Amino acid sequence: MKKTISLKMPELGFLASTRVALGAGLGLILADKFSSGRRRGVGWALLGVGAISTIPLVVNLVRRIS
Repeated sequence: MKKTISLKMPELGFLASTRVALGAGLGLILADKFSSGRRRGVGWALLGVGAISTIPLVVNLVRRIS
């Protein structure tokens, strides 16, 4: 059964920005454009921020579904 969830614009923007942070972090980790230490530091930081900021969104969406 398919469920529909309504998101307000700020929630949608926050969700999109977490996806961008995750993608950018992962891209920097895998890219060879920067020095290894700098690339890994920035990449892991973005990946971490994206992952940690996703947790409240998922909890909020699960509560709406229930």
